[in-house]
Amino acid sequence: MDLKLLQERLGYQFQKPELLTQALTHRSHSKKNNERLEFLGDSVLNCAVAEILYERYGDLDEGDLSRLRANLVKQQALYEIAQALQLSDALRLGEGELKSGGFKRPSILADTFEAIVGAIFLEAGFDAARQVLRKWYSQILEHVDPRTLGKDDKTLLQEFLQGHQLPLPVYNVIATTGVAHNQQFEVECAIVSLKITVSGQGASRRAAEQAAAKLALDAAQKAIPQTGRKPRKTKASKKTSVVTPANPQDDQLNLTLKTKES
Repeated sequence: MDLKLLQERLGYQFQKPELLTQALTHRSHSKKNNERLEFLGDSVLNCAVAEILYERYGDLDEGDLSRLRANLVKQQALYEIAQALQLSDALRLGEGELKSGGFKRPSILADTFEAIVGAIFLEAGFDAARQVLRKWYSQILEHVDPRTLGKDDKTLLQEFLQGHQLPLPVYNVIATTGVAHNQQFEVECAIVSLKITVSGQGASRRAAEQAAAKLALDAAQKAIPQTGRKPRKTKASKKTSVVTPANPQDDQLNLTLKTKES
């Protein structure tokens, strides 16, 4: 990739191009790599994102702000920013990493973005790094619900039911299949007050509960009108098909980044 194009996408022009080159250099490539810049960038990133959230969400308490920040600086979020910047085309990797597909690895791309932030800080200070991060995170935050980001489906379901003054759901393991080291769990989630019963599967009990909670939340939101009236009564239990989540841990952050063509 032309580094000029990368800098245009980034929104920052390096006065010392060698700093950008170092930020793009993985340890497999040479001894002068981006690990120290990554260490620096991680701290700058956390501080800048904390400030952005503090200013943007004046009604959120410390716990919610911490939850938001944790999810916005985690590997998946940084990986998606790196993808939007097309960092894969600019990475400097050793031969082994190139052959193993390191240019696509989320951890390498996320670390590289942190290193770039560190390089900007080293060259121009915190204000310059913060300006670049504001550009990218303002786009992300347009598509983020601060009330739900980082909360798992069991928590969201519990909060939804409590918000409507309804009893909490009941979870029961109804089936366990497979050998000890490769089991599949099926868990039933019942919301008795709404006559909703659903089930989900996962590689662990927790994963299966999360899958069932997601289905139950969808069903509960359909059963309860959003006008604030009491839940409508149903004649029979509502059943849905069993699903298995794509990620059993159900903790991936899915952000949509909109970038302008350079």
